[in-house]
Amino acid sequence: MPTGILLVESSPASADDAAAYHDWYENTHLAEMCELEGVVAARRLAVVGADSYIALYEIEADDLDAVRAGLGAASRSGRMSPPVGLRTDPPPTVRLLRDIAAFRP
Repeated sequence: MPTGILLVESSPASADDAAAYHDWYENTHLAEMCELEGVVAARRLAVVGADSYIALYEIEADDLDAVRAGLGAASRSGRMSPPVGLRTDPPPTVRLLRDIAAFRP
């Protein structure tokens, strides 16, 4: 079971950018994220009724802040590709969530 989730909500900059945005996310970025220590799975979801998308990264790590630091280091070093076709105004919403309880019948 993951110990945390990194949630990112974003959207393409324009209709013309949508294909490149989705291609970058699905064929480049998800795999890059899963190469980070602690990130064990990634998936994308479409927000119903909106031109907005959620990326969920499942994390298994004792130190979620270390995973966040690893992501920052990978971005600064160029190991992560820059976003393609991403709307920056407003910027993506990024939240690191820590598991506190789970239930599955």
